[in-house]
Amino acid sequence: MLCHIFIAYKLYYLLQYKGGNVFWPTAKQAGTRMGNMNKLLIVTTGGTIDKIYFDDMSDYQVGEPQIGQILEHMQVAFDFEVQAIIHKDSLHFTADDRQAIHTTISASKATHVLVTHGTDTMVETALSLADIVGKTIVLTGALNPARFRDSDAIFNIGCAVGAVQALPAGAWIAMNGCIWDPRKVRKNRSENRFEPL
Repeated sequence: MLCHIFIAYKLYYLLQYKGGNVFWPTAKQAGTRMGNMNKLLIVTTGGTIDKIYFDDMSDYQVGEPQIGQILEHMQVAFDFEVQAIIHKDSLHFTADDRQAIHTTISASKATHVLVTHGTDTMVETALSLADIVGKTIVLTGALNPARFRDSDAIFNIGCAVGAVQALPAGAWIAMNGCIWDPRKVRKNRSENRFEPL
């Protein structure tokens, strides 16, 4: 429990919330909130985080989800379930794909959900999930594949895992060391990072 409370307050200092006032719990509230995460539902949808590159011409395909292996390797102290529902670059997402993500999350009993997603249309998907009530949903991804040595994947997953336990219900984005309200953020493709609107 003390570990969980520490994570919540560490997030307060390390993850600068962008674009509005977010609720940061008191120690008592943090302990209650995070103690209620019986299991984390992880919905994987492809994107750069799971890409496999084959040659210098950047030929790639979206491989198997990496997040389960990453969390097992880190020996996390919570239960999780991985549901792989889409395997594609988010630039190719359709309205049906976003509906599939929405339906999967809505149908689950889980109240804490982490979605791995391509960064190019992450904001659009987060906005499409904002009407789901009673669940804390955090989207994250990577600017470099998880298989690359210099990937930001593990850092982003760690931020998202902490955020999904500390934030109130709603849809959020965890990228570049910050927690973002999807209504107030965009991806700057030329700088390859997320920034406030």
